[in-house]
Amino acid sequence: MESFDPTRTLLLAARQASGSSSASASSSGSSDTKQGSSSVSAFLSTLIPIFVIACIIFGLFLFFQKKYDRVYGPRTFLQTLDKDEYSPKQSPGAFGWAKEFRELADEFVLGHSSLENYLFLRYFKTLIVISFVGCLITWPVLFPVNATGNAPNTSGFDILSFSHISDGARYWAHSLIGVIFFSFVMFVITREMLYYCYMRQAYLLSPYNSSKMSSKTVLFTDVPAEYRNVGAMKHIFPNSKYIWIAADPEDLEDHVKERDQASVKLEGAEMKLIGNYVKKQIKANKKNRGDSEDGRLREQESGSFDIAPKERPTHKLKPLIGKKVDTIDWSRGELHRLIPEVAREQAEKRDPKSNKLAAVFIEFDTIRDAQAAYQQVAHQTPFHMTPRDFGMPPEQVIWGNLNQPWWQRKMWSAFGTAFATFLCIFWTIPIAFAGIITNINYITDKVPFLAWIQDIPPQILGIVTGLIPVVLVAVMMALVPIFLSLVARQFLPTMPAVQAKVQRWYFPFQVVQVFLVTTFTSAATSVVTDIINDPTSAAGLLATNLPKASNFYIVYFVLNGLIAASLQFLNIVPLLFALFLGKILDTTPKKMYNRYVTLGGLGWGAFYPKMTLLGVIALSYSIIAPLVLGFATVGFGLMYLGFRYNVLFTLGTTVDTKGDCYARALKQLITGLYISEICLIGLFAIGSAGNGLVSLGPLIIMIIMLIATVIWNMELSNALDKHSRILPCDLLADEYRDDVTEDVAEKGGATNGHSKKLGSVTSTGLYQLPNSADPPAPPSGLVGKIKSFIFPSKFASAAVLSRYILSPFLTHPVRPYTEKEREEAYLHPALTAEVPIIWLARDPHGLSRREVDACRREIGEGIEVTDEEAWFNEQGKVEWDKTHPQKAPVWEDAPEY
Repeated sequence: MESFDPTRTLLLAARQASGSSSASASSSGSSDTKQGSSSVSAFLSTLIPIFVIACIIFGLFLFFQKKYDRVYGPRTFLQTLDKDEYSPKQSPGAFGWAKEFRELADEFVLGHSSLENYLFLRYFKTLIVISFVGCLITWPVLFPVNATGNAPNTSGFDILSFSHISDGARYWAHSLIGVIFFSFVMFVITREMLYYCYMRQAYLLSPYNSSKMSSKTVLFTDVPAEYRNVGAMKHIFPNSKYIWIAADPEDLEDHVKERDQASVKLEGAEMKLIGNYVKKQIKANKKNRGDSEDGRLREQESGSFDIAPKERPTHKLKPLIGKKVDTIDWSRGELHRLIPEVAREQAEKRDPKSNKLAAVFIEFDTIRDAQAAYQQVAHQTPFHMTPRDFGMPPEQVIWGNLNQPWWQRKMWSAFGTAFATFLCIFWTIPIAFAGIITNINYITDKVPFLAWIQDIPPQILGIVTGLIPVVLVAVMMALVPIFLSLVARQFLPTMPAVQAKVQRWYFPFQVVQVFLVTTFTSAATSVVTDIINDPTSAAGLLATNLPKASNFYIVYFVLNGLIAASLQFLNIVPLLFALFLGKILDTTPKKMYNRYVTLGGLGWGAFYPKMTLLGVIALSYSIIAPLVLGFATVGFGLMYLGFRYNVLFTLGTTVDTKGDCYARALKQLITGLYISEICLIGLFAIGSAGNGLVSLGPLIIMIIMLIATVIWNMELSNALDKHSRILPCDLLADEYRDDVTEDVAEKGGATNGHSKKLGSVTSTGLYQLPNSADPPAPPSGLVGKIKSFIFPSKFASAAVLSRYILSPFLTHPVRPYTEKEREEAYLHPALTAEVPIIWLARDPHGLSRREVDACRREIGEGIEVTDEEAWFNEQGKVEWDKTHPQKAPVWEDAPEY
C-alpha cells in the first residue's frame, strides 16, 4: 500500500509521454493506480480552485479599488490624520496603486503609521529570507541525495523527501545540511532580536514618542490602602511629576452606561422618526407634486406634522415581557434624570476623600526615572505595589481589572492556562478528523462501512480530501483566539498585556492542533493498513511516512499564500460595510462619522501565532521534506504583499505593544528548530536500527545540535530579554535630541520616508541619539547590505537607525497638553465621560428642528442637540460632509497620550 502522494499520476503521465518509464508506470497495479488517481485529483482539485478563487478575489479588488477610496486608500486623504501620517495618493488607473506600492519603503511605515505595523511586515521578510536561503542550502544537496534513494513505495514529491532514503550512509547529508541551515536560522533570529532592540530604542526615544505622557507613566497595582494618597506616593517616588490615584467609580460606571445607552436610543429613534417621515413625504410628493411645496410650508409655519402615534418608535423595557414605551419620550425622560445625577456623582468621585482602587498611575519627570521605578521593589510585602505596566496610554487600560487582588489575578491566569490546555485536548478530535479526511481513501479497504467512499467520483473525492480539511481547520482556528481573548480580558490590566497573553496561549495551540495532530494523523492513516497487518512495524512506518504528510502543508501554504494575500488586497470586511452593511447598521450621522474616521488595526495576539506556525512548519520540514521551503517562500512572499498594501494605505494601530509581540514571535519560531531536530533524531535512531553503525554518526551530530540549540536559546534570552523591555541607561542619559545641522545632514542624509534610498535630505531637521555623534551611515549596494545584515550592532544600531532610517516625522514632539487634559489623563473614564452629543440629520420639512427644540426643552441643561452638518438628500438618505470632518459636531482634537 503506497502512501499519500497528490502528484503521483501527474508524474507518471509525464514519464509515459516522454517514454522514459512506461514499465514503472504499468507495474504499480490497479490499487496503486486508483490511489494515484485520487491523489492527483486531490492536488488539482485543491490547487486549481484556490488559484481561480484568488484571481477572482484580486479581480474584485481591481474593480472596486478606485470606486471606494475609503476602503482602499484612507491613509491617502483621511482628514482626521495628521499631515505627516498621510501616504502618497495613488496614481490613476486600475494598477496605478502599484507605482506607490513599489516605490515606498517599508521604513515609511515607521513614521507614518506605527512601529507595530512596520515590525509585522519585517516578520514576513524574515520568514521569506529564512525559507529562500533554506532552499539555496538544502535543495542542491538534499534533492539529489533523496531522489537517488531506493526506498520502495515512493513516488512524486515523496522521492524528494527523506522517505525515499533507505541507505543509512545518506543520513550524513541530512545531518550536515541540517547543522548548516539550523545555524543560519539561529543567526537570523539573533540578528533580528538585536535589530528589534535597537529599533525599539531609537523609536521610543524619538522626540515624538518620548514627549508623550505615557512614555513616562507607570501603572502600579495592589497598592495598600495606606498608600492610596498623593502624599504617600510622593514620599516613595520623589521624582514623580503627576499622580493619579484610581477612584472607585462604584455605581457611577453603571449610571454612565445607562446615560449613554439612553442617548444612543434617543438618537436612533429620532432618526427613524425623521427618516420615515421624509420617505413618506417623498412618496406623497410623487403622487401629488402640485401641493407638495404648499404642504411643506404649512408644516414649517404651524410646527405640526402628520405623524400618527403608531408611527413613533417604541421598544419594550424588558425583552419579550417588558412594558412597551415610546422610545423618544422614554429616552428624554431617562436623560433628564441621569444627566444631573451623573454630573453630581462625577464631582463626588473626583474628591480626594472618595473611595480609591488599589491602583496608581504615576508620571515621572523623565523616562529614566519611570524605568527605575518600574524595575524597583516598591513594597516590603511580595505582590504589593507591583509595577504592572509601563508606557501604556489611558485608552488601552482595562479599568475594570485594576482593583483585582494579586491572588485573584493569579487564579484567573491559572484558569486561563488550564482553559487553553483544555481547548488543546478538546480540539484534537475535530482537528484529527480533518487530518484523517485527507487520507480517508487509504483505510476504506480495512474499514468495511467506509467502502462506499471508493464509489465517489475522483474529482469530488479530491475536493473532499484536499480542500475541505484545510478550510475546516482554518474555520475552527478562528474561534480559538476569541475565546482566549475573552478569558484574558477578565484579569489583565491593559490591552497590550491581553494581546501578549493571547499570543502565548494561542501559539502552542496552533502548533499542537494545526501542525502536530494533523501531521501524525495524516501519517498514521496513510499506513493504517500495514499497521493492522503488522502492529510491530508501527514506529518504523510512521517515521518513514511522516515526511509524506508534508503534502498537506504544501496545500496549506498554497491556500494561505493565494487566498490570504488576495483577501488582504480585497479588504473584505470594510468593503462589505461600504457596499451594504453600513447602510443597514449605520443609521445615524454619528455612526457614519465614527466608521468613516476610524482606521482598523490587527489583533497581534491572533495574527502572529498564525504566521509563526507557518514558519514553524517550514522549519520542521526543512530537512526531511525540503520542497516545503519553496512553497513557503512563495506563500510568505504573497502574504507579505497583501499585508503590505493594507499597512501602507488602509490600516491603523489599535493596540500598541511597542513591538513586544514581534520579539515573542521570533522566540516562538525557535519551536520549529526543536521539532525538526527531534524528528531527525527519531528518524536517524530508527534508521540506525536497520543500518547499523553507519547511521550512528548523523544521530550523534543531531543530538549535539539539539543541545547546542537549547544552550543558544537560553543565552539569547539571558542576553536580550531585558534589552527588549528596558531602554539602556547610556541612551537615557540625555533625553533631549540634538538637531542636526544641515552641513552634518549633507554628510549622511536620511530618508524622507517616501523613498527606498537613504541619501535624500529633508529640511525639517534630523535627530540623533545622545552619546552617538556621527554614527556610520548604512553601507549601500549588495555588499553593503550583506555587511548590515551580518553586523547589526555596527550598521543597524540605535544611533544609526535614529539618524538614517526613522522618518523626520518623529523629530516633532506631540502638541502640549492642556491642564485639563493632564488632570484627566489617567482618571477612570466614568469620572470624565461627557454627555454624548445628539446629532440628527436636517430634513427639508423642519421636523428635525422641531425635534431638536423638543429634546433641549424636555431634557434640560447639560446636553447638546443639533441637526447641523448632516442632512437627508432627495432620495431620503442621510449624508454628511465627509470632505470636512472637522466641522462635525462630534469632532474632537484628542491629545496623544
